[in-house]
Amino acid sequence: MEDDLFPGRNSIKVRAFCLGERIDLRTLETGRRMAVAPLVVAVGDHGCAALFRYGAVVLFGLDPLEEATFLSQIRPFVGELYEQPQTEDLEIRLDQNREGIFEDGALHLRRFSVEFLQAVADVLAKSVVLAYYETGVAAAFDFIEPLAADLNRGRGSRRSSDLMRYIGSTLLIQQRMVGRVEVAEKPDLLWDQPDLERLYIRLQNEYELKERHLALERKLSLITQTAETLLDILRNKRSLRVEWYIVILIVLEIMLTLYQMFFR
Repeated sequence: MEDDLFPGRNSIKVRAFCLGERIDLRTLETGRRMAVAPLVVAVGDHGCAALFRYGAVVLFGLDPLEEATFLSQIRPFVGELYEQPQTEDLEIRLDQNREGIFEDGALHLRRFSVEFLQAVADVLAKSVVLAYYETGVAAAFDFIEPLAADLNRGRGSRRSSDLMRYIGSTLLIQQRMVGRVEVAEKPDLLWDQPDLERLYIRLQNEYELKERHLALERKLSLITQTAETLLDILRNKRSLRVEWYIVILIVLEIMLTLYQMFFR
């Protein structure tokens, strides 16, 4: 395995994409594989790509044509493809003495080895997936805000099906973040390459993965609690309405009985 994947180059461009809900890696592993966990395959003349089963792909050193070609090639293997993929860009520069330092929007590494790029890819992939979920949660808050306002005014007129849908969507996001993406978990790469842990922690802090994950968890919890509260209010209103219907029917029956007793 070559130490330097990009000989003669002092910098490379990196682009991360959140393409869909999942990628079928079993088929792609049969290509020009360079590493696993995460899977890295050779792309184009000199570039490479890291692919993640939770729907993210990170491209290294590709020109626009190679990038577009590769994305079109893997699209059939992406499950539940997003209409507008989330993206994130980064530049990596060679610097023997400033590894892990960010300056002018660029990350400095001492070499372009597969292991180093895997560490970068893991953080970027998680960051771009978090960005996708953050966008979705922001849209959910736009829905929840008027619900909370209605609740504050003593009203709760939303349909239970809408509330159940939002509860289900928030639970699904939580399950995917914990079960698939494992944002807060240490990647397998670090168990095999412990010397990369310092770099990984720096990248993790730079992209604020833990903080963003916790913030998402809090927002998802708030959305779920609000929706569940409104759902309980709707159910209570329906229950109270049924009770009034029963009372009215009993009163009508009593009146009908009295009418029959005294006027017939």
